[in-house]
Amino acid sequence: MGPAAPPRPKRVPIECGDLPFVIRRDGTWMYRGSPIGRKELVCLFSSVLKREADGSFWLETPAERGRIEVEDAPFIAVEMDWTGDGQEQNLSFRTNVDQVIAAGPEHPIRVAHDLLTCEPTPYILVRPGAGHLAVEARIGRAVYYELVALAVPEWVNGRQMLGVWSQGKFFSLGELPDGEE
Repeated sequence: MGPAAPPRPKRVPIECGDLPFVIRRDGTWMYRGSPIGRKELVCLFSSVLKREADGSFWLETPAERGRIEVEDAPFIAVEMDWTGDGQEQNLSFRTNVDQVIAAGPEHPIRVAHDLLTCEPTPYILVRPGAGHLAVEARIGRAVYYELVALAVPEWVNGRQMLGVWSQGKFFSLGELPDGEE
C-alpha cells in the first residue's frame, strides 16, 4: 500500500451576505416575503441551518452561506410523547420539520420569561451552535400544557421547583409557590 494521500483542505463556503429568508415566530419559513409552501423544501433548508457564536443564523452548504433572520427560535416543538414516569421518564418532541428530539443531557429543556409579562416560554436544544447559543425549538403552547401536566415537585438548590424528568435529568419549569406541593 502506498503513502496516504494528503488531507484535502476544507472548502470554505462563499459568503452571500443577507439572504431574503425569515423564520417567523410561528415557525413559518418566508422567502422574499412569501411563505415557503413545500414542507420538503423547508426541511431541506432546516438541515443546513447553523448558529454562529454571535447568535446569528445562517444557511450553509459546502459551497455557499448566507445570514437569515429568525424572529424567535427556528423550530417549534409541535408534539410530545413520553414513556415511563418519575426519574425513569423519557420525553421526546417532534418539531415542525418532523425532527424527533429526546430531552436529556444532550438536549436540555429551558424556560425563558418575558421581561414585561413574566410569561414563560419553553425551549428544547435541537443542536449546538458555534458558541454558547444553540439552535432551539420553542415548545408550542399546547405541548407546554402537556409538559406541565407531567410536572412533579423537586428540591433544587434549596428551592421547591416544578419540573419534568427525562433521561434521568430534571428540567425545572418554574418555582413552586410557597405552600403548594
